[in-house]
Amino acid sequence: MALYRAAAGRRTYAAVAADVGVTGETLRSWVRQADEQAGRARGTDGPVEGRDEELTRLRAELGRLRKVEAEWQLEREILRRAAQYFAREMKA
Repeated sequence: MALYRAAAGRRTYAAVAADVGVTGETLRSWVRQADEQAGRARGTDGPVEGRDEELTRLRAELGRLRKVEAEWQLEREILRRAAQYFAREMKA
């Protein structure tokens, strides 16, 4: 992160990350996380979600995604069976 910040915008995340041996996205997430932590320490950022609130939010999102995945699996199964049916009909 220090290398990226020292470049002061003259180098991209990818260029600095290549020097360090990580991906550009990894470096970007590290810089973003450091900025968030610095904002929390100063207390100047907007409302900061606590760990419990974040955990609750993430669990709710996981539940929603699992429901969506179950629906997609059902849809795929219906489409698979329909494709099998039509394949048999085409042969007959």
